[in-house]
Amino acid sequence: MSVERLLTVAGVFAGLARAEAARVVRARSLRSGESPDRPRAVREALERLGPFYVKVGQMLSTRPDIVSPATMAELARLHDNVSVAPFSIFEPVLAEELGEDWARRFVRIDSDRPLGSASLAQAYRVTLPGGQSAVIKIQRPDIRALVLDDMRMMRRAARLVARALPDLNAVIDIEAALNVIFDAMEAELDFTVEAANMDRARELVARFEHLAVPEVILATRRVMVQSLAPGASIREVDRDSLTEKERVGIGRDLLAFMYRGYFADRFFHADPHPGNIFVAPGEKAHLIDWGMVGRVDRRMSMTMMTVLLSLAHNDGPGLARAWVELGKATPWADIAGFAGDMATLVPKIATASLEDLDFGVTLTSVLKYSTRRGIQTSPVISLLGKSFANIEGSVRYLAPELALTEVFEEELRAILIHLVRESISEIQAARTAMDLMIGNMLAPEQLRGLVRDVANRDFTVRIGGLREKGGRSSLGSARTGNRLPAAVLAVGAGALAWRARRRRAAV
Repeated sequence: MSVERLLTVAGVFAGLARAEAARVVRARSLRSGESPDRPRAVREALERLGPFYVKVGQMLSTRPDIVSPATMAELARLHDNVSVAPFSIFEPVLAEELGEDWARRFVRIDSDRPLGSASLAQAYRVTLPGGQSAVIKIQRPDIRALVLDDMRMMRRAARLVARALPDLNAVIDIEAALNVIFDAMEAELDFTVEAANMDRARELVARFEHLAVPEVILATRRVMVQSLAPGASIREVDRDSLTEKERVGIGRDLLAFMYRGYFADRFFHADPHPGNIFVAPGEKAHLIDWGMVGRVDRRMSMTMMTVLLSLAHNDGPGLARAWVELGKATPWADIAGFAGDMATLVPKIATASLEDLDFGVTLTSVLKYSTRRGIQTSPVISLLGKSFANIEGSVRYLAPELALTEVFEEELRAILIHLVRESISEIQAARTAMDLMIGNMLAPEQLRGLVRDVANRDFTVRIGGLREKGGRSSLGSARTGNRLPAAVLAVGAGALAWRARRRRAAV
């Protein structure tokens, strides 16, 4: 670990602490509330520290259970833009990655006008020997070592905090949350991984008429050349330059592509903000920057689907059950209280205008309540919530009249068919059979352990959750057997309920 980097990080946070102490003293003397300077100071400190800390801040912007609403709003403005570096500092990287004759690969490089400058890399427009326009992205010298140093420091700090604040860590699982960021940043430090992500995304996007992913022309660990995405970002494009059919078609396909990614493909763009979606009249919309992607397993994607369907069906207890299955309850968790929170929150959201329903904001709201009630939620939920919020915000720039829930409803059928096919596949049938065999083998040992605990007076029965008619608990563990076939049926039933609600709303 670099001592110089450690001193730099310590210096930035020490300055932040001094400023905070001064604000506290000033606030006491003036008897005022929270200073508006605090969130801005935190954002600026993270931006000064570079790409890893920017990612940490972006994840915190989706965690109302950790930071205040004002800080969340400020961290949502985090950007990774830095001052432009001269092209000359990138030439050694090009020589190491492409060879000393790297310049022969290009007819022209617009080295005086970079297309983008971030703390990890800088991008330039190039012309290839065949006349094709392309983009070359070059990693900054020594940035990988810097980020890995930051990761090591943060991991050590997380372990110290976990030991000092065990109750907080039991609910948030700080190290697991950081691991999500570490995994998501892997491709940003190795462009061959990002290139593989783009190849995978290109296969998945092929089914959508209005979408495309740039072609990878060349990729090494620190250099990538890809086809040029036409047009401007979805935030900057002139909406009047596109026909209504183009606008709505692109917006609909963007949402459908992301919903398929969350619930069927289980591979999705984790940062689809407006700057990563390029649009031009007469062209497909291009999704760029596949350095940060999310992956979820089958159980999580299906449970997330149940969460959203419970929300749409105005089913607070159902949402609470599904949410608990996404994580785990601490020994002091108030599951009944959480279910009560959802019984109050869900009707407010479910009875709002369907066009105003925002899945990303809803996920972060539920996360706040669950943490407050002692329920640990998978850190992947933050990544999902961030992605949800970004894509919905991006689409509203281009097609604000598009009802997000209509697209969700249309995709439900295809997603449900995909889930059913998975559940009846030979591989899934074999997996279910293996689960049953393993369960049969483990049962005798588990029974012996149970008897041993009773004999040692170490047996505890914990009864929690909601009670429905007949005394049956309505909240259970996600780990009580293989529920995936039942989950498919639950998702299907929820889809039918969703469609019924849509029809009633249309009357």
